[in-house]
Amino acid sequence: MSEFSVGIRQREQVAVFDLKGYLDAHTAPELERAFQKQLEDRCYSIVVNFRDLAYISSAGLGVLMQFIEDVRKNEGDIKLSNMSPRVFNVFDLLGFPMLYEIFPEEDDAVGKFLNKSANLS
Repeated sequence: MSEFSVGIRQREQVAVFDLKGYLDAHTAPELERAFQKQLEDRCYSIVVNFRDLAYISSAGLGVLMQFIEDVRKNEGDIKLSNMSPRVFNVFDLLGFPMLYEIFPEEDDAVGKFLNKSANLS
């Protein structure tokens, strides 16, 4: 049985998802529920931290694609951070860097949201 968890933290107005374990067809519904909860709470600034993610399947990638349109429609975004080279290669092969901003560190991804907010006020 694959083990997977999503920890959710708030950093100011940004929700940070900490993914851990194996994200596949069996565990993807847990990530779906996490995104759905953020949309219900009207939180559209989301950073997904992949530091402790060991594996991602097409089902996991599909969850990211499933929610990006709704998030951006509400003037938000999903930014990705802390990918291992192995996980990044999967995203890179599928062209995700053209669709998502990918940062080496979570602080950079969160900072991008916070700097945008500061420029609007």
